[in-house]
Amino acid sequence: MGELQATMTQNEFESWVEYYKEAPFDDAHRFHRPAALVSESMARGGMTEKLEWLRGSALDAEPEATGNGQYSAADMATFAALGVKPPSV
Repeated sequence: MGELQATMTQNEFESWVEYYKEAPFDDAHRFHRPAALVSESMARGGMTEKLEWLRGSALDAEPEATGNGQYSAADMATFAALGVKPPSV
């Protein structure tokens, strides 16, 4: 922790906190959702089951869900970047 405090200002840390809120870089958003989306496009089936399998547990409720309440803003950005409509869960 000391190294972090010595190399990063409070302002930079707060900027990273805001960035993470807008574009989470956890496993669910970096790996699980894109993998489930690719699998869904190739093999169909349930997106929920794929995500549960990838995560190893039940889906967590996403507090910042948008649209129909199933996907976060980061999820919607991923779908848009891949040029696809969000699948129904």
